Amino acid sequence: MRRLFPVTDRTAPAAAPAPQVRPEGRSEAPVNLVDREWTLDELAEAYAYPALLTTPDAPATSDAPRRWLRANMVSTLDGAAQHDGRSQAISSDADMRIFGTLRGLADVVIAGAETVRLEGYRPARARDAFAARRAADGQAPAPAIAVVSASLNLDFSLPLFTSPLVPTLVLTGAAASPDRVRDAEKAGARVIVAGDGPGVEPDRAVTALADLGLVRQLTEGGPRLLGQFAAAGVLDELCLTVAPLLTVGSAQRITGGPVLPDPERFALAAVLEEAGFLFTRYRRI
Repeated sequence: MRRLFPVTDRTAPAAAPAPQVRPEGRSEAPVNLVDREWTLDELAEAYAYPALLTTPDAPATSDAPRRWLRANMVSTLDGAAQHDGRSQAISSDADMRIFGTLRGLADVVIAGAETVRLEGYRPARARDAFAARRAADGQAPAPAIAVVSASLNLDFSLPLFTSPLVPTLVLTGAAASPDRVRDAEKAGARVIVAGDGPGVEPDRAVTALADLGLVRQLTEGGPRLLGQFAAAGVLDELCLTVAPLLTVGSAQRITGGPVLPDPERFALAAVLEEAGFLFTRYRRI
């Protein structure tokens, strides 16, 4: 990753020491300029989760949240979250480094069934760059993948279910087909009921994962799932990559679903830049 500008970060330690520069003709406080490739360790520091309680029975406190749900999404300048049905076309090498870093820090990656199918999800892999950090935090070698699905219309013969390093989780509702539940469990997945009807209730989903000790939570969408999390008020942080691209067309935005009665306000936590791509972090106020 090169030419990154940490414009501001009120919540995490500085990612790397850097010279102070003042843009020409500007009177604001100086920004840090790092004109070199960041290491994955530096990125991990920049994207570190807040201090978290890691035991399910520990009492929550104001400065140590029970769990933390962040989303990682990419969007073009004109608001498209994908091109030709997939997000890869609007991503970049730097975006994928951050994608890998966020996964390297998470206990669990939550994704909707449609995203799992479209993006060809595979089991998360252990990476040497994050091994020591994960071991020190008491994490598994790789994050679990949690698939949200009401119908359980999933191919349980895929490696995501049959050969993950950490067993894959399936979040569904109480009305899910018992036969499909048995198919999932037979394939090695752990089924978690997080809703009284056919679908998953967002607050119950994140609480159920936290009860398993999976408190560092990451969702990669898709737009419908992220919209549900946002509408339920359980999304704590949005890591949004803004790609310097225009796609036109009618692609989905990063969220989908009914309009919120009142827009929810997020505060800017950090901005990085490379080759015109902006890597932003916003936290719920």
